[in-house]
Amino acid sequence: MEKRLIFGTFVSFVSFVSQLFVATGAVHAQAYPARAVRLIVPFAAGGSTDIIARTVGQKLNEMWSQPVVIENRPGGSTVIGTELVARAAPDGYTMLVTPAPFTIVPSLIAKLPYDPAKDFEPITLINTTPLVVVVHPGVPAKSIKELIALAKAKPGALNFGSSGSGGSNHLAGELFNTMAGVKMVHIPYKGNAPALTDLVGGHVDLVFNGLTSAMPLIKSGKLRALAVTSIARAGSLPDMPTLDELGLKGFQAVAWNGLLAPARTPKDIVARINADVLRVIRSPELVERLRAEGSDPVGNAPEQYSAFLRDEIAKWAKVIKFANVKGL
Repeated sequence: MEKRLIFGTFVSFVSFVSQLFVATGAVHAQAYPARAVRLIVPFAAGGSTDIIARTVGQKLNEMWSQPVVIENRPGGSTVIGTELVARAAPDGYTMLVTPAPFTIVPSLIAKLPYDPAKDFEPITLINTTPLVVVVHPGVPAKSIKELIALAKAKPGALNFGSSGSGGSNHLAGELFNTMAGVKMVHIPYKGNAPALTDLVGGHVDLVFNGLTSAMPLIKSGKLRALAVTSIARAGSLPDMPTLDELGLKGFQAVAWNGLLAPARTPKDIVARINADVLRVIRSPELVERLRAEGSDPVGNAPEQYSAFLRDEIAKWAKVIKFANVKGL
């Protein structure tokens, strides 16, 4: 009888402790945020990642009734701002608005001051912006099939411009080379604008360009669009087929932004931030704004975002090795 009483008391104690932990976690999540939250942008102000950060930050500010401060920490090919977040306290008050280079830099810089797989807690993928394959009107290819045939008939004769070696649009071109079995020559520029200018002028044959900046040139007839580089069609250009549809199965090379917290940030805090950011991303106002800029809202679970990051890191590592892209 005494043993049963002791066992029953023990079970009751364990149940009480478990309920206490659950209640403590709930209070923890409800209390967050109790002060200002920093969103670190690893680029200078004014770029697409900065604009996304400020747009989402403003909405979170309104939702949380707490300041959401955007801090621009450019430099080191995004390493400076990224390291700052990796070293920050894991309390949900410092987060990284993460751009696509996060998954490219690990294959270009031998000794990073952080581990992209271990030092961060994924929250959500905010948006993706497809690139578009645009050619000069003088290029005798009016489809991807014709472009591949032309490139195979004259190896090394076609060239593609980019904003610089190791950038998203450079690696998109190298991925195309790999998957299409062709050899187009990469011409790096110091930024996207001069690459587009030379494309319009006929000095390069094609560019894998961000949809937003290419749209006016496509509409004016100065450039010919052949396909977009996302798996799904772009919301702002629904009639344009994807490379995946056109035979390059699984081809995906998109610009994107996500949200990361330092590793060991409490799960309840991550869940709270995820839920609130998803409410922002899925609001009609933000959906309309993103699509007007050539971008597609996403908003997914931390586990899905984590899988996306792993896949992107592995994919670009293979492309960089195959194309022998030199480190930064």
